[in-house]
Amino acid sequence: MRRFLRHPVRLVPFGFLAAILLGTAALMLPAATSTHRFTPFGTAFFTATSAVSVTGLSVVDTPTYWNGFGLVMITVLTQVGGFGILSGATLVVLVVARQLGLRNRLLVQAETAEFGIGDVRGLLLRIAGTMAGCEVAMTAVLSGRFWLGYDYPPGRALWYGFFHAVQGFNNGGFALFSNSLVGFARDPWICLPIAFGTIVGGLGFPALFEASRRWRTPGRWAIATKLTVWGSAVLLVVGFVGLLAAEWLDPRTVGGYDVAGKVLATFTQSAVIRTGGFAILDPAGLDEESVPLLVALMFIGGGSASTAGGIKVATFFLLGFAIWAELRGEPDVTVGRRRVSTASLRQALTIALLSVALVVGGTVVLLLLTEGMAYHRALFEVTSAFSTTGLSSGVASTAAEPSQFLLAVLMYVGRVGPLTLGSAIALNTRRRLYRYPEEQPIVG
Repeated sequence: MRRFLRHPVRLVPFGFLAAILLGTAALMLPAATSTHRFTPFGTAFFTATSAVSVTGLSVVDTPTYWNGFGLVMITVLTQVGGFGILSGATLVVLVVARQLGLRNRLLVQAETAEFGIGDVRGLLLRIAGTMAGCEVAMTAVLSGRFWLGYDYPPGRALWYGFFHAVQGFNNGGFALFSNSLVGFARDPWICLPIAFGTIVGGLGFPALFEASRRWRTPGRWAIATKLTVWGSAVLLVVGFVGLLAAEWLDPRTVGGYDVAGKVLATFTQSAVIRTGGFAILDPAGLDEESVPLLVALMFIGGGSASTAGGIKVATFFLLGFAIWAELRGEPDVTVGRRRVSTASLRQALTIALLSVALVVGGTVVLLLLTEGMAYHRALFEVTSAFSTTGLSSGVASTAAEPSQFLLAVLMYVGRVGPLTLGSAIALNTRRRLYRYPEEQPIVG
């Protein structure tokens, strides 16, 4: 046990699994459904996994199947998953005991990817304050719109605003409408707060805090912050332009909208496609030309130590800089006049290749389990599950139980896998007092 606790990152998968199992037990209760009947284990397990992993995939119609208690449980599980099991536990220790031991600090370090453990108290308070501030602001705008723009009663408007604010900032993707947010695709008072919350929550706290602290001197940002902030901006523009071009004339999505409606809908969808999981455009109506772009964006995901999934923006662009340096014959990989360590490059390559293998393997298994499914639909669904995006073309709700279980496993692995693997690799550094002779095998 002592050897196990020396690497607290190993506790991360067990923490998330415990939350999933507790959420499954709660969602199985008759009090959680609108029909007041026991929920099958598979449905409850899939929903709890989707909520804790902040994915948003669902095998049932969320607003009609679950009642108030069930929806509150989904909200709590999403908040817990977004904030982090171990970070939340340490925050409780901070509030109750007003002291933090070294073990708890190491647990938070493993969960948040914060490399320094000297200021865990301040880190946790900043995380909690940022989440609360963004969610309150989003709730105020969304609730006001539901109340004043759609004549919802004040209590219902507040609940709808709070629910979607939590889902938006935590990149959850559950919605209280059967067609997600497709009905609000041309409403800026709904779309823009959702896009804002998703972008902020998907940047990651380390990058967000440094960028806000040194916003006047971006040249002095750390490499991870530069790659995350500027990379996210590039992906947002690429996704927006590509999706707008592909769907401009498609009558199933934005073909019938005016120019302002096309721009708003595609911008919001491109903002949430990498992490958020809300459907602003009908996924079943997307043009096949859009699928490769959306799959790539989902696979990349958001920032490190964020509520987003995927291989992470910094990982993707770090590999891009490595390729560029190799093509130019540079001896080192540099980003902003800083040399990237070989260990970081190896970690990025390992995470990317293992993620590719999981997505490809998951797609093949899903095709074997589901007869007659188109390859691009299977790839879309598997990538959405692994990247914890949650956008679905309808496969999850219509697939058989083995396929649903496969997607649930991918959601769990996608949430804890890159985090655990990356931290484990960083903590498992070995030093040798000798080196073998070097040889250059033929490549290509």
